[in-house]
Amino acid sequence: MSDAARLLRLLSLLQTPREWPGSELAERLSVTTRTVRRDIDRLRDLGYPVEATMGVSGGYRLVAGKAMPPLLLDDEEAVAIAVGLRTAARQPVAGIAEASLRALAKLQQVLPPRLARRVSSLTSATAPSASSFASLVDPAQLTVIAGAVHARERVRFAYVSNDGVVSKRHVEPVQLVALGRRWYLLAFDAERDDWRIFRLDRVSEAVATGARFAARVAPGGDATQYVTQKMYESAPTYRARATLRLPVELARARLADFAGDLSALDDCSCTWHSVEDTIDYLAFRLTLLGCDFTVHEPPELVNHLRGLGERISRSVGSP
Repeated sequence: MSDAARLLRLLSLLQTPREWPGSELAERLSVTTRTVRRDIDRLRDLGYPVEATMGVSGGYRLVAGKAMPPLLLDDEEAVAIAVGLRTAARQPVAGIAEASLRALAKLQQVLPPRLARRVSSLTSATAPSASSFASLVDPAQLTVIAGAVHARERVRFAYVSNDGVVSKRHVEPVQLVALGRRWYLLAFDAERDDWRIFRLDRVSEAVATGARFAARVAPGGDATQYVTQKMYESAPTYRARATLRLPVELARARLADFAGDLSALDDCSCTWHSVEDTIDYLAFRLTLLGCDFTVHEPPELVNHLRGLGERISRSVGSP
């Protein structure tokens, strides 16, 4: 076993949360305890916080340090983390969206094909919850585009517009933006000579072309602010105020990250002041609650629900 291979094997053993006597490590690695001590020092020089304890039950163990050192993962661990990151990528979480995407891109880059196939199979076999349908994104498309953004590489993909028309796009991807429940791509469309915003759940067949482009600055200098402004301009957002015939804790559990401000009225009902979103989505979340409710405002939501109720009544016919 080479020195490098032995060092990696030692690190893999130490990542198991237990005390490792020097004699046991030496036996596992087929070396002397002196070599183990020397290898422990090399790991410390590389930034791994290995702690040594004295006594009969003492030994070596890896502890938390000041910085995050590289980790070694076995096959099962790598698959579990990749599946988790791919699932998270479908529903970007505020504050960690970009970090989770960077981690996913790094991991998928080095996954052996046999493990990548397992990850794809597990992901495709996982059914999303009803509340997450709006943000479903193919993680493979997401990571291709994320890599192209980082490398400043042009991308070609198929895109479905709001009215269902499919077109081929050739763009310079500038920034991925997690907004609300969706991923968006801010890009400069090479063929239309203008900035465009693309919803990632409508992207397919994404391919990095290998052609590099000069760095571009987003309009106004801030990609997130630009995308947010454009989304609000294209789809007005509102805050709902409603009475829910549901215990406040149950309402909080069902609304989850969309809970907004909930206050108990009694044991069986509560008031809800929602977070800001479109009329369509506010109506969707209300009907998902599985309880009676009364909407007080905005009037646009009241009218939307009234029209929705009439369409449902017509669809099922007269009693």
